[in-house]
Amino acid sequence: MALTYPHFLINYKLYEGTAGADGLELAKTIEAVQRRTSATFAVAPQIPDIYRIAEETDLSVVAQSIDTLETGRGNGQISLAAVAEAGTAGVLVNHPESPAEFSAVGDVVAGCAEYGLESIVCVDSVDLGRSALTFDPDCLLLENPADIASDRALARMHPERVETFVSMVESENPGTQILLGGGINTAADVAASFERGANAAGAASAFVDANDREAWLSEIAESLAAAANSFDDGE
Repeated sequence: MALTYPHFLINYKLYEGTAGADGLELAKTIEAVQRRTSATFAVAPQIPDIYRIAEETDLSVVAQSIDTLETGRGNGQISLAAVAEAGTAGVLVNHPESPAEFSAVGDVVAGCAEYGLESIVCVDSVDLGRSALTFDPDCLLLENPADIASDRALARMHPERVETFVSMVESENPGTQILLGGGINTAADVAASFERGANAAGAASAFVDANDREAWLSEIAESLAAAANSFDDGE
């Protein structure tokens, strides 16, 4: 299923309790909240579970990373062709926890376009974002690596930095979407992200560590619904 905006991306990473049947149950919880609200969620499961979640839920699925664009030799590597065939809607590129050689990012973005997948290129600054835009990605994910798994949401702690980034993207390549990550824990963080100009937001540990995941998702959904209304109103 294709990615739509605004959305909230939940990344399982390699957290305990997110693989196999457990990961599918989490996805079904996310799906249940999506179905009873006007919010749109996407999920980035562990790679072996992409096909199962794509087949058994209505969620858009994002690959956490790929290793190669090539087919053929390359034992144990994850190919773009494989994740495309498994049912992904998009691919995270150059995530801080699985960085790529920046010179190779353009090839991955082009490969995603060839397979009809959303390219989500991770950057940590205005300058790196400007460089990434030369590859014409579908989306830039802005986050400070030091804020990952913290309570320091960028839109709340450094709103001026987000606004500068958004202005740069709108000036350089307005067709590129912006996703904010790193330190997002609450519905207020999500609301702040959209207020500063983001088109999507995401989290990992905040969802996995929530005492009541469905309640947490429901609060996030309220902020997403408000953002969607703003998008519909042309704001």
